[in-house]
Amino acid sequence: MSKRNFGIFFEMSVRGRSAEVEQKTFHNVLEQIDIADQLGYDAAWFVEHHFTRGFSHSSAPDLMLAAASRTTKNIKLGLGVMLLPFLSPIRVAERVGTLDVISNGRVLFGTGRGASPLEYQAFQRPFEQSRQIWEDHLDAVLEIFKADGAEVTRSGKYYEIPGVSVLPRVVQKPHPEVWVASTSLDGFLAAAKHGYHLLCMPILKGLSGLAEDIAEYKAELARNGFDPAKARIAIMVPWHVTHADSDIEAIVSAYIWYLRRQISLVAPPDYTDARHATHRLFGQTAVGMTEEKALQELTDNRMVVIANPEESRKAMDEFFAAGATDLILQFEVGGIAHSEIVSSMNLFAKEVAGFADTDIPARKLSAAVGG
Repeated sequence: MSKRNFGIFFEMSVRGRSAEVEQKTFHNVLEQIDIADQLGYDAAWFVEHHFTRGFSHSSAPDLMLAAASRTTKNIKLGLGVMLLPFLSPIRVAERVGTLDVISNGRVLFGTGRGASPLEYQAFQRPFEQSRQIWEDHLDAVLEIFKADGAEVTRSGKYYEIPGVSVLPRVVQKPHPEVWVASTSLDGFLAAAKHGYHLLCMPILKGLSGLAEDIAEYKAELARNGFDPAKARIAIMVPWHVTHADSDIEAIVSAYIWYLRRQISLVAPPDYTDARHATHRLFGQTAVGMTEEKALQELTDNRMVVIANPEESRKAMDEFFAAGATDLILQFEVGGIAHSEIVSSMNLFAKEVAGFADTDIPARKLSAAVGG
């Protein structure tokens, strides 16, 4: 059996409008990365979103990872993802290069085009051209990386690289691993055509539908001359490992609060799969059904996992059977208490996946939320 990889994922949910709650969340997340590093998690990933109050305050993922790079030793630092259509390829290459240098080559370069019309409006990009802009900007960034400090000349509709050396150079040669995040089959196939690794989630189709798309991604890799066995496929899923003293009512409330905000943001701009309409309703049950019924629909379809260690092990095996090489766990959901998040991280590492043999407690931070 190939190695199973486990990462953690942060949306930076802020449940509360005060600046104090927001600041505490940021400090707690940085400690959670330190704990993940000590436990042996493989990677820490940050999303990039803009204007998503409550749901995600992660608008500068590279800065969070830069902070984490100075207090961790081994954990990979995943940009999950940088929204390339909104950024100059020069600035992307500079910031990724800087992060790769200060982390001693631990960057995972996740890219995507985003799915929010509001972001496209604010950054003055045509939403309907998102894929073309993303592909051009990614090609430009990779050209800069491969130039390794030599001058690059290239023009695009939204950028100009006028024969300049873009520095600093990345540590990893020719460049950090490229990952593509997508929620549509078209996006999976676009990633496969270039041999890029895949970041995906079951929130739209459920795990069974996602498994079908993963199979298509692997087939497209082979059609384009890439070995599917070498591809990395990471499934991102909100996950909480419960224990005897868990406040299940508070945890479920946090998940439903979070999903109410998420479901309207994750649909890709050109998704027409009829199945998407059916399964998207499973997320919308957070609005239209009781919490108990909503939770049943979401967990039955493996869109979220809230389970004890034994049931979590069963769910873990299902995700890898669906084609995952990496399982990226979102423990930080909807304002769950910091101490409870750390408990879940420990339980997963020790009793579910079994890659840790000791607990790492939460520190008594002055900024701890509920902790």
